[in-house]
Amino acid sequence: MASTEISLKLLIDTKGRKVLFAEVGKDFVDFLFALLSFPVGTVIRLLLKNGMVGCLSNLYESIEKLNETYLQPNQNKDTLLKPKVAVVSGYDAPLLLTDDESINRRQYYTCSNYHRNVADNPKAICPECKRLMNTELPFVAPTRTTDQISSDEGGFVKGVVTYMVMDDLVVKPMSTISGITLLNKFNVQELGSLEERMVTFDMAEGLKLLKYSLSSKTVLSSVFLGNTEP
Repeated sequence: MASTEISLKLLIDTKGRKVLFAEVGKDFVDFLFALLSFPVGTVIRLLLKNGMVGCLSNLYESIEKLNETYLQPNQNKDTLLKPKVAVVSGYDAPLLLTDDESINRRQYYTCSNYHRNVADNPKAICPECKRLMNTELPFVAPTRTTDQISSDEGGFVKGVVTYMVMDDLVVKPMSTISGITLLNKFNVQELGSLEERMVTFDMAEGLKLLKYSLSSKTVLSSVFLGNTEP
């Protein structure tokens, strides 16, 4: 993602104190979809300092405090505490993980004798020479055609469309008909109570959204209006 801030337009029912939906671009939808690629350990680590509820934080801290002598020789804590996040082409730094070491950069290793064995763990032992396989190998991505390069915006969705994100994070392409349908669905009778508001979305809001997405059905209202009811 090129920027650590995203702009979006909210349609708010000021009378009901509720975000009806957000009008967003590709960058915000890519952020939302990228959340599904986060391992549980990454989610817990991001939320630990932001009032995460439940018992998973206790499990995370138990692993942190566990002496490594209790681990199997081929295991390390970072496998669970800092699991690798899959990288999507052109989307190397999701908003919450900018410059984060857990982003998977595809690292592969071999032994210093360069036998024909490859590992993704530098602590692996070469089955032929019994040496550590800690010599990093360069990863070469598949070559793309000129057409693919010019048309590939990266991320998950196309950028030629404006998207609508509901308060409960339902995502769909924006259209005039869908907007009118929503006003009827929410029984909005006083158009004067509706307010359009431009807001910026950065890492702080991203953490809030991640937190509320696990516990609330009114996520956007919780993040931008301070509503906390589920």
